[in-house]
Amino acid sequence: MRRRTVADVFRRRYDDYFRDRTPIPFEIQTRDGATFSFGVSESTPARFCLVARDDAGQDAMLSLDQLQIAVAYLRGHLDVEGDIAAVLSMRRFFSDLHPVAFLGRWAPSLVHGHADHDRRAIARHYDEDSEFFLTFLDTRHRCYTQGVFAGDDEPLEDAITRKLDIALDDIRVKPGDRVLEVGGGWGAFAEHAARRGIEVTTVTLAAESERFLKDLFDREALPVTVVREHILRYASERKFDAIVNMGVTEHLPDYRATLQTYARLLKPGGRVYLDALAMRRKHTASTFFKQYVYPGRSAPLLLHSYLRQVARSPFELLNVEDDRHNYYLTCRAWAQRLDARREEITARWGEELYRRFRIFLWGSASGFDTRLVQAYRWTLQLDPAE
Repeated sequence: MRRRTVADVFRRRYDDYFRDRTPIPFEIQTRDGATFSFGVSESTPARFCLVARDDAGQDAMLSLDQLQIAVAYLRGHLDVEGDIAAVLSMRRFFSDLHPVAFLGRWAPSLVHGHADHDRRAIARHYDEDSEFFLTFLDTRHRCYTQGVFAGDDEPLEDAITRKLDIALDDIRVKPGDRVLEVGGGWGAFAEHAARRGIEVTTVTLAAESERFLKDLFDREALPVTVVREHILRYASERKFDAIVNMGVTEHLPDYRATLQTYARLLKPGGRVYLDALAMRRKHTASTFFKQYVYPGRSAPLLLHSYLRQVARSPFELLNVEDDRHNYYLTCRAWAQRLDARREEITARWGEELYRRFRIFLWGSASGFDTRLVQAYRWTLQLDPAE
């Protein structure tokens, strides 16, 4: 009986996968240099070529397993020549059945507790050198969430400024007011607000973020207090006029507990600005994403589940805006900037970190573009009678 070849495996899967989808033409190249085409013609050239560099790369291709292929790319056993976004747009071409890995996401939090587990999981992503993140973030604010674009060709910096202004307008704060920020990142919101005379307390779980923020605000002499603490554990003697959470709801999957925390820390009538990426089901992120990008309990926002908890809370929902296309444009800009700095990034931090974030950023852009992933921003107001 003839052994199945990589070409046989891909041909069968190609015919099945694209039976009811618009085909994407591509090629594969085996470790011995043989090239096989799928859906390619004179009028439809290959969008990309998946290249096996060695036996490990070829074994990953033969598996048609999403995790194995991604890890093989991460470690240089596989390469993608051409449009990596096209590969990632057909991620469901490859299987992703890893029940043991799925269960492993939750065991540490059961053993160590949610807050301690969250601290370690967040550190896995955010405690890379801050200078690495600054290679692809916007140069004006260093914001690690989506901008709000006036048009597809607008510079990322202007889109981020608009988003920060929207947040400040939504929470209706003035100089001298106190704002609590959930997740400090690299100081985008806190600096923008503090330069308008607003007092900001920003909480972060990442040691590298804490170091960067304290250095920044000490150097700039801005009214910002940096606290390394889980938001669910954070306590303050004085209540805040408003709260801002940009892109951290995904790391706080217990919506009820989070809303209770906001209510505990907020003055009556105070507002909360939030934004987050979302999906229709909670645990549909890929195994690679959960193991190599955001490990632990992090999960996309489930808007319908979140709003059920809002309805049971003392908060009123003031607005909800669709940010999917804005997040697509943001991730595309980040990915393009990452690629433009590849030589510097690999020299300073290694090829594997560059490849990990390349999969993450182009994959995120593709997810938003194909509507696999959604994004929203919304504003809540605490009942003035509370």
